[in-house]
Amino acid sequence: MIPIAREWQKFSLEKMEVHDMGRSSHMKRLAMPRSWPLPRKTSVWVQRPDPCGHSIECCMPVGIILRDILGIAGTRKEANQIVQKGLVKVDGKETKSINRGVGIFDVLTVGEQSYLCIFDKRGRLSYNPIDSKKAGSKLCRLNGKTTLKGGRTQLSFHDGRTMIVDNASKDDWATGSTCRINLSDGSITETYTASTGAQCYLTGGNHVGEIATIQEVEIKRSSMPNEVSFEEGFGTIQEYVMVISSPDDIPSEVDA
Repeated sequence: MIPIAREWQKFSLEKMEVHDMGRSSHMKRLAMPRSWPLPRKTSVWVQRPDPCGHSIECCMPVGIILRDILGIAGTRKEANQIVQKGLVKVDGKETKSINRGVGIFDVLTVGEQSYLCIFDKRGRLSYNPIDSKKAGSKLCRLNGKTTLKGGRTQLSFHDGRTMIVDNASKDDWATGSTCRINLSDGSITETYTASTGAQCYLTGGNHVGEIATIQEVEIKRSSMPNEVSFEEGFGTIQEYVMVISSPDDIPSEVDA
């Protein structure tokens, strides 16, 4: 006979498995993230994005973007037809799912037109047009790195992608820096560090969507997050800082 504690544990695991298998593909509009620029009371349900490298607050599904944000499709069925024809790409890769999440600094391409996902100054997701030259690469924030067997280093970026590099010293890849990644081959072409005088785009806090210049980075030797102060007279935590090469990296609509 199975002890009561072990039997209860088995029952809990079975419930977890059923919950994972029956994961809902939608959610109520009243419960959707505030970063989604959609009305909450027009209908009850809204599509939930498939799991991707972004949190649900930082991405939206392709179907909703095509129908409700860009207005390219009139219905969910039309959005699905556009996707199934191979006209939609995310970060240069064709997608066949209208539930595919498109998150912060992802490049969405529909036909010949590309869009960059950013936050506006109200903290809402915005998909702004960019030219084909800018659509060939994207900015990725380096969130962490791990040393692997043989001295190789694995880099982890904000969009969930990982990359393994050889012979990397501590100063080569600083956590919190930004890498420009070529979407055609996945290689790193440029790296921007969070140093004094560097320009950055803020992805959270009271100044979300703004561009600021770093004055000082305060490293906390504890579990507290690192803090960044700016020449504009305010500060935030380093998690909200995305270093950029120039304001041209952000579509001009963000300043509107």
